[in-house]
Amino acid sequence: MFRTIQAALLASTFVAAPALAADADGRQPDVIVTAGAQRDDPAVVAAARERLARTPGAVAVVAAETYEDRSVTGLYDLLRDVPGVLANKRYGDESRLSIRGSGLDQSYHQRGVLLAQDGVPFADADGFSDFQKIDPLGARYIEVYKGGNALRFGGAQLGGAVNLITPNGKTAETPLDFRVEGGSYRTWRARAAGAGRAGAFDYYASVDSYHSGGYRQQEKSDTTRGTVNFGYSFGDDNEIRLIGYAADIRQGVPGALTLSDALDNPRYAGDGVVARRQARDQNVERVTLQTRLRLSDNVVFEGGAYATQTDLHHPISIVIDQDTDTHGLFGRFDVTGEIAGHKADLFFGAYYRAGGTEQDLYLNFAGQDGPRIGDARQLASGLDVFAEGRLFVLPDLALVAGGSWGHATRDYHDRLADARDAADYDWFAPRIGLLFERGATQVYANYTRSVEPPHFGALTQANTSGSVFVPLDPQRAWTAEIGTRGRAGAFTWDVDYYRADIDGELLSFLPAANLPASVFNAGRTRHQGVEASLDWRFARRFRLRQTYAWSDFRFVGDPLYRDNHLPVAPEHQYRVALRYDGAHGIYLEPFLDWRMKSVWVDYANTMKAPGYAVLNLSGGFAIGAATIFVDARNLGDKHYAAEFGAITDASLPGINRVVFYPGEGRSVFGGVRFAF
Repeated sequence: MFRTIQAALLASTFVAAPALAADADGRQPDVIVTAGAQRDDPAVVAAARERLARTPGAVAVVAAETYEDRSVTGLYDLLRDVPGVLANKRYGDESRLSIRGSGLDQSYHQRGVLLAQDGVPFADADGFSDFQKIDPLGARYIEVYKGGNALRFGGAQLGGAVNLITPNGKTAETPLDFRVEGGSYRTWRARAAGAGRAGAFDYYASVDSYHSGGYRQQEKSDTTRGTVNFGYSFGDDNEIRLIGYAADIRQGVPGALTLSDALDNPRYAGDGVVARRQARDQNVERVTLQTRLRLSDNVVFEGGAYATQTDLHHPISIVIDQDTDTHGLFGRFDVTGEIAGHKADLFFGAYYRAGGTEQDLYLNFAGQDGPRIGDARQLASGLDVFAEGRLFVLPDLALVAGGSWGHATRDYHDRLADARDAADYDWFAPRIGLLFERGATQVYANYTRSVEPPHFGALTQANTSGSVFVPLDPQRAWTAEIGTRGRAGAFTWDVDYYRADIDGELLSFLPAANLPASVFNAGRTRHQGVEASLDWRFARRFRLRQTYAWSDFRFVGDPLYRDNHLPVAPEHQYRVALRYDGAHGIYLEPFLDWRMKSVWVDYANTMKAPGYAVLNLSGGFAIGAATIFVDARNLGDKHYAAEFGAITDASLPGINRVVFYPGEGRSVFGGVRFAF
């Protein structure tokens, strides 16, 4: 195994990091977090970079400048340059998001990574997330905390956290931003945003309207999203802020296919999908009231309250209608100072959330509610209390220690069957680490525990009446991590190795009729890998960017699956892009996404999905306040299986093998963005 890790580390010297804002020559700086701000950063991004650099682990900052001049649909477009983040499109906004194998098996929606905006989760109170709620162009920058490095949010999930920061009147790139775009599959978007300041007040507002007919049958999308952000500043470094968000989402839902259909007939929606008019339609409203208070020269408090309301109409094989309300409170103190003459800092706080879902289930009559087959109430709550401190025992060496205590509840009532169940979970997740910093170079190591209690979808595992909880334990893991990041001359790097030893990993599969449950606790499993990136700026206007991930996820001595590989995650994933930035805002960037080997589909390791290489091209130029851009994807019109769910044993007769989502074919998108 050492030779494998050594080879991966050597390969990572040819790997790259994401980008932030452009300098005077149009070149883009790097996304990774180094020990200090970089000269090309906008002030707000530089501050975020400096804050995240305190973390003794893998973190990243992705600024809006890196993706605003290309076509963007979902998280897979935003995070594609962050090493170790597995983000692949299924359809529309729906994708897979996995960091270090978190929620790896999840064949729909998302768990295992905290998705948040301005620190407020998109997830329901039980931790289950939905990609459609996110405005993909609604962030000033994005913070990525891998694994246990998300302690600042109180989270103890295996994958960490992704936090999108909303622009405001003080941080927006320009006072007025307007874009129109269109392209393949009858796609178009119109978006407008405005920002400004008036004395102590600042404001930001945006509206985004997006339509696409979709590559596949039954993939049509119609969404309208709007955001407002009002702030009032008082005193030195004090503010109160009100953020509102609303979305009307109409998303068609194509079905999974067999592997042969995914490769040979990729635009097919699946058997019965069109007749059922499968969709995931939502109305979402969110409001957050936040404050930042500088209590003294070395103490800052940040806190707030939020509420989210979601109405869902979701016809698939049945119809799921949900009314979900979630609310929460959070507060965090940041303290800097000295201990016995040594520099030190500390953050500590608490996070509480609670909410409920009223769920009605019906037979699907051509997308409409048929006879009722389910009537349930789901209530959940969670409390995290967390702290982490650094003590610089030497000027360039810090000892780091912290942890979180968590408590979660689940309460379920099936009104049709008058069936009830409830569960409580408590845990403690400690963390220790080291951070060495010299100039623009950091070396770090940490050892962290993570705990993830099951959500309602895992506990009930049935869409009919009479459901009670499946006996599931929380997923528990200890993760060790060592890495380095920094910049030297023309090179910027970010490389880490991690190993997570997991007990009771929550694994799922698409069941056949004779299988009683689709989620179970595995025994012992292991996730280990290398996440690496390297930017090389050669000549004056060229940048070579490469990202690479080696992922070795497997069972450990399982009675049935022995030491088999876990399915879904590719063992090797590589991306390379060569960017040219010319005069007058001209840029050209071909890039290659390469899944080097076929990927296991089942736990028994009897079936693989073929690897693939997809060539893409982005380019554009500036004319005054306008930037014209073109985004061409899958230039070779490659047919490939971009995504799939897990199967138990594909060699068994009668097993369900309809788990694959095809990648999109050749497509071209273009648009113009005006910034004043």
